Amino acid sequence: MKELVEVIAKYLVEHPEEVVVTEEESGKNLVVKLHVAESDMGKVIGKQGRIAKAIRSVVKAASTFDNRRVDVEIVE
Repeated sequence: MKELVEVIAKYLVEHPEEVVVTEEESGKNLVVKLHVAESDMGKVIGKQGRIAKAIRSVVKAASTFDNRRVDVEIVE
């Protein structure tokens, strides 16, 4: 999941070199944390959170193959 979020985020932002994605596991749950440059935060979140919601939907769909729950957090 880390790679999927990283590819999507790097495509959206102006500073792809500042995109950092980390994973934290706890049992069947996985938390993917996305760190981007402060100037790119709006591009990753989108108007009314639409881009962030779309990223979460894609990751959720991809995670059904792994039989685990994946949450995506966008961190400053």
